[in-house]
Amino acid sequence: MSGVLTVGLLFGGRSDEHPVSIRSARAIAAALGNHPRYRLQPFYLDRQGFWHPPAPSALVLAQDEMPPPLAGFQLPPQIQEVDVWFPVLHGPNGEDGTVQGLLELLQKPYVGNGVLASAVGMDKILMKACFAKAGLPQVKYQALTATDWAQDQETWCEHLELELGYPCFVKPSNLGSSVGIAKVRTRSELIAGLAQALQYDRRVIVEEGVVAREIECAILGNAAPEASVVGEITYQSDFYDYETKYTAGKAQLQIPADLPPTVVRAVQAAAKRTFAAISGRGLARVDFFYVEASATILVNEINTLPGFTATSMYPKLWEASGRSFPALCDRLLELALNP
Repeated sequence: MSGVLTVGLLFGGRSDEHPVSIRSARAIAAALGNHPRYRLQPFYLDRQGFWHPPAPSALVLAQDEMPPPLAGFQLPPQIQEVDVWFPVLHGPNGEDGTVQGLLELLQKPYVGNGVLASAVGMDKILMKACFAKAGLPQVKYQALTATDWAQDQETWCEHLELELGYPCFVKPSNLGSSVGIAKVRTRSELIAGLAQALQYDRRVIVEEGVVAREIECAILGNAAPEASVVGEITYQSDFYDYETKYTAGKAQLQIPADLPPTVVRAVQAAAKRTFAAISGRGLARVDFFYVEASATILVNEINTLPGFTATSMYPKLWEASGRSFPALCDRLLELALNP
């Protein structure tokens, strides 16, 4: 495509990560706002999933000042003007393949992963199955459903204690940004953690706790992706929960991480293998555990639509790799237009 392109910036959405999406969209709008090649058209989806007519001021308005939503689930007619989409809808109904499917039906290019990679990357049980098939090392885990748990809680507790021990982590299978996750050390905490996780998803995953450093690597590209420098997250809280992740000052990002060059290269190679395992496209952030005592690298998870806020690791990793935030956004649009 030549000339000025209309970029549909899609943000908000129904998930608990709605506020994160708005912050990500504001950062991207600031980065692309003065770009000579792009005309930004912000499309806001409210917490009920209704589309609002696009307005240039939508990114700075309070939510109760937004233009009123369209009736039902109508799409704004302005979507016909969009040349390429930039979705920053985090969590369910945003990075799980649902919105990607809609954009496929609209037959317009869009930034980021397709339907398959998005769905697999969002669902921790399927994700870990793909990692296992690809031979990627990961922590021990067990998956169960609400029906499994309701039928025999006592047996499940015994099984999880035998297979994983304490501490362990209980997570909804299909959710992001550490929402609904609990670190548990006793049977009573395990029961409470499962009850909490099952409020968010009927399928949950329980993972072995390991003493490890939390390492992250960003991926950018399509068939021949690049890996960024490697970063590390440190924090004082018990684990990297939602509040720690999105509150300034709660977590510290060390970029680049203080790691031996051989470990850095191994992490970068593993990040590319992880991206390939889910048939990734465009971008991803791959999270690892580095068990220093044994020099072991374990894949934790892949995030197919990482945050783009001021405190987000993904753009910071690329900045440290020599690619500014505006250049990163521009490259992502190039990758969308030339898959």
